[in-house]
Amino acid sequence: MKKKYWILGMIMTIVFSAFPSTGTAAGDGDIPEELSQLYARSAVLMDADSGRVLFGKDEDVVRPMASTTKIMTCILALENMQEDQVTAASDHAASQPKVRLGVKGKEEFRIKDLLYSLMLESHNDSAVVIAEGIAGSVEAFAGMMNEKAEELGCSDTYFVTPNGLDGYDEGGTHSTTARDLAAIMKYCIKDSPKKEQFLEVTRTKDYSFTNVKGDRSFSCSNHNAFLTMMDGALSGKTGFTADAGYCYVGALERDGRTFIVALLACGWPNNKGYKWKDTRKLMEYGVANYEYQTVWQDMKLKDVSAERGIEKGNEFGGDAKIPVKIADADKEFKVLLREGEKVDITCDVKKKLAAPVEEGKKVGTVTYTLDGEVLRQFSVVTAQSAERKDAGWCAQILLKKLLMQ
Repeated sequence: MKKKYWILGMIMTIVFSAFPSTGTAAGDGDIPEELSQLYARSAVLMDADSGRVLFGKDEDVVRPMASTTKIMTCILALENMQEDQVTAASDHAASQPKVRLGVKGKEEFRIKDLLYSLMLESHNDSAVVIAEGIAGSVEAFAGMMNEKAEELGCSDTYFVTPNGLDGYDEGGTHSTTARDLAAIMKYCIKDSPKKEQFLEVTRTKDYSFTNVKGDRSFSCSNHNAFLTMMDGALSGKTGFTADAGYCYVGALERDGRTFIVALLACGWPNNKGYKWKDTRKLMEYGVANYEYQTVWQDMKLKDVSAERGIEKGNEFGGDAKIPVKIADADKEFKVLLREGEKVDITCDVKKKLAAPVEEGKKVGTVTYTLDGEVLRQFSVVTAQSAERKDAGWCAQILLKKLLMQ
């Protein structure tokens, strides 16, 4: 009976996935007409420079992500492998289901070669060989994946497998969100110290290699159709499992702007092309509607009062008035904006301090926000110091006056 209901559920899932569904915009909730119908159940268009979500549809709903997982496997391997590192395939790696390279137990490979197998052909056995070579076991490598996800702020992501096959353990189910997946891609192409190597691997059209022994040869071809679909396509990774459906994460650079699209549950067989339609639609929307605008504004900041402070040139006056300034002012500060979006600027500075006050002391912040999301903060600091009028200072002044008589 349970099997019957499971099959019925899968049929309903596939049927409903054949129809596009309404999205919800991130931020102000104003849904662009061209994005009102997307096939993906979860989708994100992200600014890769800032990490800001420009458009989201159920972007924080946790779902399985299939082989898009492999972008994390690839970047961790690049960051942790030794130059020309060699590793042997285990029987566990050799037993992985299709799609696979066809490794044999105890067969040795160079990890750098397997990265092309991983990213171009999405071979599941290569992912396990890499994971075991880097961390000693799949479980240990999954731990590294989860540590990196936490480091990136991807709190709704949990890794169990290095290849993205559906799985679970005592910690949870192998899954992510469209927002987190896009954030991981941002790290891979923008922030990682190995970002250039990641782009080199994922943009390669064809690659051939042998095992270490040299008695078997392998060839890989890139199956990321997006690379030839739009000018400026940078990178990407497809994925599919029965639970996840078709998934995709990709990046595009155009006129100094970099966009990332992440799609989860974007159709099931026979709707393999839905992910490309959604990706193009989201990327074209980003290119057509978002431009960099300089948002920096010079601000006249009021002096801060230093209680019992000694003000230069006015030592015998009341409390000292200390000028303040914005530290590390960036007059070229730019934000990717669409028409109608407005950046709000707030200034929060202390009105009074207790002397003594050192020059460069932080006394407040200037914050740039958009739709309640903090874009950037600048520190407000004192531009000069002020000593305190204490008993010692008063004694010195009195002594000077007596000596002058």
